Amino acid sequence: MQKKAKLILTEAKEAFEKSPTTKLLYDLKVKYLGKQGLFSELMKGLGKLSKEDRPQVGKEVNIVKNELESAYQVRLQQLDDLEMNKKLQTEHLDLTLPGPDAPRGNQHPLTQTMQEIVGILSKIGFTVRTGPLIETDWYNFEALNIPKDHPARDMQDTFYIDDTHVLRTHTSPVQIHTMQDEKPPIRILSPGSVFRCDADVTHSPNFYQIEGLLIDKDVSMAHLKGTISFFVKQYFGTKIKTRFRPSFFPFTEPSAEVDCSCPQCNGKGCRICSHTGWIEIGGSGLVHPNVIKSAGLDSDEFTGYAFGFGVERMAMIKYGVDDIRLFNENDVRFLGQFN
Repeated sequence: MQKKAKLILTEAKEAFEKSPTTKLLYDLKVKYLGKQGLFSELMKGLGKLSKEDRPQVGKEVNIVKNELESAYQVRLQQLDDLEMNKKLQTEHLDLTLPGPDAPRGNQHPLTQTMQEIVGILSKIGFTVRTGPLIETDWYNFEALNIPKDHPARDMQDTFYIDDTHVLRTHTSPVQIHTMQDEKPPIRILSPGSVFRCDADVTHSPNFYQIEGLLIDKDVSMAHLKGTISFFVKQYFGTKIKTRFRPSFFPFTEPSAEVDCSCPQCNGKGCRICSHTGWIEIGGSGLVHPNVIKSAGLDSDEFTGYAFGFGVERMAMIKYGVDDIRLFNENDVRFLGQFN
């Protein structure tokens, strides 16, 4: 067995030396050192030897095998060096050439939408305020005229962190914080992320809202209508009309849903507006006296209005996007259309 091992070693070394490429060298390695190679077949014969001879013969055969593996590594290094020298002699690199163009990113469409909304309303005096994503039950519900037993809580599927803290379901708590910290007149916007247990093509468990609040003396529904009509024409176009439908929100009284004529079909009727010519864009109303009192202000002296839009909804309406999930998938083919 030792003689066979040495014969294989001699034969393999000659083959390695004659191998012109690393690929052919690897094929030879498989032939001699692979699992089905000549050395593996030779080692199977150890089982036929006596217990006394087996350890010594196995040791000698392994020494020969290790020598062959070393020979393979030496030849592999030689071929690698030859191939590298050949490349260096035949290939040239001009370091003065410009590199390939790297794809450029752009602002996310939701960021663009929020900035556009803020930019429009800042023209008439609104400034931005932000608040925490985790709110107490009092700020998220009770201070907004939604006590623990109020049926309006069923309108919002809430993520509860514990008995007293929630992931905020709207950005309205920012209004309470601001009224507590600042003196009227107050004219603010509160854009940000909100959370609700809801998910389909038009709803997401994590989405963005932007709400507006004005607190001052002698504020009326006419002021609210004028503000929203101004915004709609600035955002969608001067030909877009606005209408208000009576509704209910616990934090406003009276309350109204806000519709605008469909920007995609100019009110003629299309798939986006379900062929009605109108699209709902948000809610609004005069701030409920209980909310003003919760913030520590005198509801007999101060009044106000509030309104809110879903940022994804505004972007979907303006750009004709039919699936809210596209905003979160980060597909560059989709996001690249908003450069």
